Amino acid sequence: MEYPTELLLLVTLIAPVIVGLNEVAKQSINIPKNLVPLVALFIGILVGIAAAPFTTVDIYVRIWAGAIAGLTSTGLYEVGKQREGHTKE
Repeated sequence: MEYPTELLLLVTLIAPVIVGLNEVAKQSINIPKNLVPLVALFIGILVGIAAAPFTTVDIYVRIWAGAIAGLTSTGLYEVGKQREGHTKE
């Protein structure tokens, strides 16, 4: 496989894990809302590095995949969160 394909596959697989770990972190410690994406980025990088036994890609690809998945997980959670009201009132 090529690196872009492996990168996207790894991002797709670890993003839901990061969503869960990010929620655990938010419930466990008091994190300011403006720092939640940074925490998700850090968790994503750690999960990307920890994915070594499950993939054969190089470390820098796993770090990039973790960073992308961490930032994606924040947006994924925000999209899934139910909101009321309208954008224009």
